[in-house]
Amino acid sequence: MARIYPLFSSSKGNSVFVGSSTEGVLIDAGVSYKRLCQALCTCGLDINAIKAIFVTHDHSDHISGIKTFTKKHNIPVYARRETIEKLMKSGEINSEGIAVDGEVSVGSMKVFSFPTPHDTAGSCGYRITAPDGKICAVCTDVGRITDEVADGIRGCDAVMLEANYDEEMLRKGEYPFYLKQRISNGNGHLSNVKCGEQIRKLIEGGTMRFILGHLSQDNNTPSVACRTVESYLSGLVRNRDYILEVAPVETTGYCMPF
Repeated sequence: MARIYPLFSSSKGNSVFVGSSTEGVLIDAGVSYKRLCQALCTCGLDINAIKAIFVTHDHSDHISGIKTFTKKHNIPVYARRETIEKLMKSGEINSEGIAVDGEVSVGSMKVFSFPTPHDTAGSCGYRITAPDGKICAVCTDVGRITDEVADGIRGCDAVMLEANYDEEMLRKGEYPFYLKQRISNGNGHLSNVKCGEQIRKLIEGGTMRFILGHLSQDNNTPSVACRTVESYLSGLVRNRDYILEVAPVETTGYCMPF
């Protein structure tokens, strides 16, 4: 059975392992190689289980560990074409990256990329099909739910979806105006409210397992995010009709089977 392991999840670093103890893919590597290795160990995973790295976009909290990782291990790096070109030009990857603008096979897994609205070219989410046919999606750093995003996460068995900020906390917080605008302008991050609205739709479509990801450490808390999302799920009972968890800033060994 495949699992989602949220290794790191915050504006300070992001990385998710999807797969089993013998085979899987790493979505982003936004912390140091040393910390990634420690996180994998905490989860009981061997680094040799990683068959490829898939990059969502080129912001530092998603790529800061890739250069050392690819230097030490002969692991292919996939991303949308615009991101691959940036990574190669900046020297962040030590071998030629592979552009993925649709579906690719990695071992016995299939990975499909779909574009996401974020403030950098080539930003995307990933939909992963495990060997047993189960499907999950990882979708963070998404300013709004477009038709392409909705299609990318629809019909999955599990979804890791961004719940970055509480609207009131952001509005009243100490961030400068330009940063508040960047976060909330539709090409930044997804609010708890928009996340809750989308999770309701996903449950109606048959998805039952959810991880809230990329929570802001300044404009959100796990309890606020869960409470807001659950307010859109009236009539449904948590842990009966759906499972809802929050990705930790740094793994404690938690994983979600799908």
